[in-house]
Amino acid sequence: MIVELRLENWKSYENASLYIDALSVLVGTNASGKSNALDALLFLNRIASGSMLTSALKGDGTLAPMRGGVEWAARQPGSVFALGVVCRADDQTDYEYRIEGKISENRCDLYSEQLTRIRYRLAKDGTRKSQAGVIKLLRTDSCLENAPTIIARLYNEKQGSPRQLSRSHAVLFQLVGQKLRQEIQDGVGEVISALREIFILDPIPSHMRRFSPLSDRLESDAWNVAGVVAALPQGKQLEIEEVLTRYARQLPERDIRRVYAETVGKFNSDAMLYCEEHWLDKGPPPTVDARGMSDGTLRFIAILTALLTRPRASLLVIEEVDNGLHPSRARLLLDMLKSVGSQRGVDILVTTHNPALLDAMGTEMVPFITVANRDPATGYSVLTLLEDIAQLPKLLAQGPIGRLSSQGLIEKSIASAQAAIPGGPDE
Repeated sequence: MIVELRLENWKSYENASLYIDALSVLVGTNASGKSNALDALLFLNRIASGSMLTSALKGDGTLAPMRGGVEWAARQPGSVFALGVVCRADDQTDYEYRIEGKISENRCDLYSEQLTRIRYRLAKDGTRKSQAGVIKLLRTDSCLENAPTIIARLYNEKQGSPRQLSRSHAVLFQLVGQKLRQEIQDGVGEVISALREIFILDPIPSHMRRFSPLSDRLESDAWNVAGVVAALPQGKQLEIEEVLTRYARQLPERDIRRVYAETVGKFNSDAMLYCEEHWLDKGPPPTVDARGMSDGTLRFIAILTALLTRPRASLLVIEEVDNGLHPSRARLLLDMLKSVGSQRGVDILVTTHNPALLDAMGTEMVPFITVANRDPATGYSVLTLLEDIAQLPKLLAQGPIGRLSSQGLIEKSIASAQAAIPGGPDE
């Protein structure tokens, strides 16, 4: 699973790392760089799934364009960016992956790529003690500006076995299915699986209100949520509907007795989402389909369905996770993310502006909150772990995290510390 995302000259970032845990939270003001960090994960997911580097940015017939497209992928005025991840295979093994892209004439070409395996010694208590060995599983040679191919050197205990590959796709993807040494095969498989299992969820309630075909995979806007639930084997469907109902009952809008999906039409090839709502003590509860459900309820159902259907060790990314949800149910949302994510072994990365959700997190979530802000001297986006803020104890004495965030005190403290660095604007 991915434990770290590295950004170099990517969009508004010069050099930053985003650490990913079982539940990670990214906060910051508008234009601070939160979405740019999530775009890096989307780019890596696309190229690992087979998209050309240019298509991953510009979009094509099947992919929507990324914000900023090709022109704004590299930090201006530069033309080269690098993205990387650290994937943890087990307690003793990490894989570090890094890819550089070069922007030229409205396209993106591979500039360099490498994959490294790092082994660690373990202490008696199971914690990592020191590095036991480092192997460069693949690396690329430098190439001419307009060359269509690049030489990748694969680990062979010497100088590396050369393979001539295209610059339009990631080397990692091009190696899938090829005959490789076991060490390389393991590393490529681990990293490409982790990148392919990044799922960026942005539920759009208006899309969820339509009938959807039966499907085995949720789409990023969750428009086919009914089709995903209805296509499950009966036992699994009932299990998921029970969890959906259990959490939906705690939403503030109405007394929801049951949430379920059902096939419709002559051929039972489409599905609709329904809920039974209790209003009066007399008579059966009325049934409402997705067209009558609130935006907040539909978004909540989409997030929970994603958690319940994503594969183990995958990463679920949700921007503005609490959008449309009443502040009084921030604790419910947080408990659901923690509980279901932990049970299913799915890591979760969310962004939020909601003070109520941040307040619900309490101090126990401090190590898992990252703040995005713009360096006052350079304008570059910076990622800072909340626990690394020197003035954090004094800040927390003034109130809970949500209140501090809504008043801008966290960002102000970080900016003050950045300004005090030698060479900053106050020097």
